[in-house]
Amino acid sequence: MIYIEHGQPIEIRKYREQDFISINKLNAEEQWTNLVTEKDKTKQAWNNSNIAFVVLSKEEIIGYIRGFTDKHVTLYICELLVDKRYRGLGIGQYLLKFVHGLYPSTRIEMLASSESQSFYNQIGYRPFYGFRKTFGE
Repeated sequence: MIYIEHGQPIEIRKYREQDFISINKLNAEEQWTNLVTEKDKTKQAWNNSNIAFVVLSKEEIIGYIRGFTDKHVTLYICELLVDKRYRGLGIGQYLLKFVHGLYPSTRIEMLASSESQSFYNQIGYRPFYGFRKTFGE
């Protein structure tokens, strides 16, 4: 058990396949419609990610972090989400520190929405320029 800001007890543990129902619910509440619409692909992504952790409060999944790493140079965060009821308690920042602590020689790279940009700037992340293309484009 870990205590974050305001004494909120949380637990971080590795993803289990049965967690996906709660993860999909969080994605729907956040209106991440692509992840929800492509539920089967999203579940396979979780099952094949080497960074896959959930955050629990009183046995309820209240957040998660998913990504992948080569363990030496790059740690890429695909998704980081905390239930709206638990934001502002330091859980997202703690998740990033927790995962980065597992692979301290890596650099973290991630995409962020315009809404979350100020959060990442506030905790010391800097923007970088990148490109994206899907197979169908």
